[in-house]
Amino acid sequence: MKKSSSIAFIGIATVTLMAIALASFIYWHQLGKSNSKKLPTPGFLPVVHVGGPFTLMDHNKRQITEKSFPGKFLLITFGYTHCPDICPSGLSNISNALKKLGKTAKLIQPLFITVDPERDTPKVLASYVDHFHPSLRGLTGQKTQIESVARAFRIFSHTVTQDDASEYLLNHTTFIYLMAPNGKLARIFRHQTAADDLAMAISAELYKDR
Repeated sequence: MKKSSSIAFIGIATVTLMAIALASFIYWHQLGKSNSKKLPTPGFLPVVHVGGPFTLMDHNKRQITEKSFPGKFLLITFGYTHCPDICPSGLSNISNALKKLGKTAKLIQPLFITVDPERDTPKVLASYVDHFHPSLRGLTGQKTQIESVARAFRIFSHTVTQDDASEYLLNHTTFIYLMAPNGKLARIFRHQTAADDLAMAISAELYKDR
């Protein structure tokens, strides 16, 4: 594929990704209206159930489930390693937020779950997550396993291809989910939530009952 076509393709796909992220945010925000007055911004809760059991493999080829980190909050986001900008920016915000939390970050386990298991093998994920926070785990699995966890977290993805393209991009939901140690959803954030705001909201959630 020619360089100009590649740039155009990535540009179109990026705009599409931003559009689906905005549409998804509006959808979830409307669902969470009844809870908005109970929670400080940023972050919200939908009125539908989100989350559930999963069994996947991390970038070190270890089996990971929702119960693999007892006593910890899970900070979960979905994406894929070939994502041109949405995923890297979201993971950078998560990484910076965890750094701002300092020692408190040990109470949180960040997870990056791929929506592209065909390309995102443990080896590929290991190289990718190395660019972000050292505690970040990249998770992959069989296609059916990924589809199952995506349904549980209400993740939507769609393949974007071009006739002369050797690669493909994926439109996908771009939220960050904070799951409490009891397995319940504590809060949802937009991927572009600033690191300072993300750290503040997470800290408030960690200590709200203490």
